[in-house]
Amino acid sequence: MTVETTTEQATEDFQTPYEILGDQGVRNLATAFYDVMDTLPELAKIREMHARDLSSVKRMLAAYLTQWMGGPPVYLAVKGTVCLTDPHAPYNIGPEERDLWLKCMDLALDRVGASESLKTMLCEPFKRVAETVRNSDGKPKLRDPNIIAVG
Repeated sequence: MTVETTTEQATEDFQTPYEILGDQGVRNLATAFYDVMDTLPELAKIREMHARDLSSVKRMLAAYLTQWMGGPPVYLAVKGTVCLTDPHAPYNIGPEERDLWLKCMDLALDRVGASESLKTMLCEPFKRVAETVRNSDGKPKLRDPNIIAVG
């Protein structure tokens, strides 16, 4: 067997997270993510950033994850962009919120029975996504009483 054959075989054996979970599995992950957020008191800080009814945001997360995990571009078809910073801009997302989001995702992966290899495959990419959405250092912003107008 040559190196080329080994590389070709490895490429053929590779599955995207979407292929591993399947369409329903990705939807189940999005639902589990918000179910975890909705039930654990220590996640209340990020739960408060969402509307009472989570059905719409569950669908959007499922659409995003479908595309992000290697499935069809359903999020792009719905939103017209894959930008995550704009929808999160109104919220103060610092290191604590980022870490709570990652905790939700870890627990959601557990709830859907994701394998250890899938969790490992997604760990660093999820950290990058969570860091991309972070828009604050987590420190309260002080108002300067000497500023009369902000342009």
